Amino acid sequence: MRSLVIAIPFALTVLAGACGKNSEPPPPSSGTPNARQESGPTRPADGQLSQAQAMFNTVCVMCHGADGTGTGPAAAALNPKPRNYTDAAWQASVTDGQIKDIILKGGAGVGKSPLMPAQPQLADKPEVLDGLVKLIRGFGKHP
Repeated sequence: MRSLVIAIPFALTVLAGACGKNSEPPPPSSGTPNARQESGPTRPADGQLSQAQAMFNTVCVMCHGADGTGTGPAAAALNPKPRNYTDAAWQASVTDGQIKDIILKGGAGVGKSPLMPAQPQLADKPEVLDGLVKLIRGFGKHP
């Protein structure tokens, strides 16, 4: 129990620090998903990370994991557990607009876990927000 008490503040501190980073990679290519089924590539053609991918790697991976299964390094200390983006039932149940709201408002802002931090700065960066939705949708694709 003691490790859980220590791990949660640590995870939140790491997330808070990651949210404040100001370095930005080159902007991603344009394109906006309009439906659940639409999703673009998770990386630009030239192989460089997009802003969305860089943000996911910096902020989201801590809890959701690099593979989107909700098993990132901080996930063990969290209750409730982070969303598993590979869950087909969840992917089918949520719209792109709902995903954007969760990202922008955080868990507390949409009636979910308050441990999911809000990213209101992305309201002024629709290309990054759209890119994050594409990444999240990409985890629901099966080979």
